[in-house]
Amino acid sequence: MPKNNKKTNAKTKQTSERIKSLILFDITELILVFSIVVLFYLTLPLSTTKVIFIPKGSTNSIITYLNKSGYELGLIDKVYLRFLGYPQSGWIDIKENYLTKADFLYKITTSKAALKDITLIPGETSYVFLDDISKKMNLSRKNLQKVYDKYAYKKDGNILADTYSLPYGMKEDHLLFYLFSTTNKQYESISNKIFGEYDKKRWYYYITLASVIQKEAANSDEMPIVSSVIHNRLKKGMKLQMDGTLNYGKYSHIKITSQRIKEDNSSYNTYKNRGLPEHPICAVSLDAIKAAIFPAKTDYLYFVKNEKNGLHSFSKSYKEHVNNINKNRIIKRNLKKKTKEKKQEIQKKKSNSKTKESPKKELYVFPKSNSKENTKSIKSLFDNVK
Repeated sequence: MPKNNKKTNAKTKQTSERIKSLILFDITELILVFSIVVLFYLTLPLSTTKVIFIPKGSTNSIITYLNKSGYELGLIDKVYLRFLGYPQSGWIDIKENYLTKADFLYKITTSKAALKDITLIPGETSYVFLDDISKKMNLSRKNLQKVYDKYAYKKDGNILADTYSLPYGMKEDHLLFYLFSTTNKQYESISNKIFGEYDKKRWYYYITLASVIQKEAANSDEMPIVSSVIHNRLKKGMKLQMDGTLNYGKYSHIKITSQRIKEDNSSYNTYKNRGLPEHPICAVSLDAIKAAIFPAKTDYLYFVKNEKNGLHSFSKSYKEHVNNINKNRIIKRNLKKKTKEKKQEIQKKKSNSKTKESPKKELYVFPKSNSKENTKSIKSLFDNVK
């Protein structure tokens, strides 16, 4: 082989090796630069609430949700999240407000929030419920009321009666937004199933009606019948005249008196005003909502509490209603009489047990002297002691 060809091949080989070295260097440099960029990006500061909610779904949908919530996550975050694993769903306890993006992404894949179950009892008012939340979640009662008044659609009935698992560390506004949105989703779902649409104004008419039923009915079985009375009275233009409508807000557990009926000038006073109150009275159950929309078919216009069993006696006419009231007065009188007699009997037994106790025996050092006997001398007494 000629020497020139050998030299040419050697030069080509060297050039090829240099190109390979340059490419390798460039790739290494590129990787290094990319790594620095990624590390810099992941160490960027991020602001968050101490507790956040992560919905169920794919990594892409979670990234989209977080972006809508103001976290501004991109492709690098998505890749890093997949490297770490899968994001948790539900309430996540971040524990701090300021951290790096890397720490944030790590926490949403590994952390869980400490939860507290809080129950909103059917028939309870938002005023009492906010008191309960404030104490159990260690939150500001004043701030809770401020947020509630600002964002609530109505004065009550905005939160469905249910048990809610709430994470410690939530702020007042996030907690109430969660309760409002959860309830609204349920209201929307039920309304769509029944009416095929969700008209909020129309829906809250039924929530208001359901709240009256919730306050008045003795149990869920009575609800459709109580509902029929309300519907029938509204159709006839009669005042509802129901005590339960005055158990609103802070008056949730206050006994309704004639004085209170005279003094209360709010729309809740159905003794003074026709129709339903302007706002729901309390939180309602699903049973009360169903009863409000689907009342029983009756001609009843009145009902009164039966003192014997705690249920209600329903009637079609005022005369029949008065008879039921009188019957209940007799039952009430007899019950009071029996209770009084029982108390007297218990007291009598107690006093008899005291008199039956045997008298205490007196102990004497010296024998008792007979009144007929002469008084003994000190010497004779001394002899007796011996």
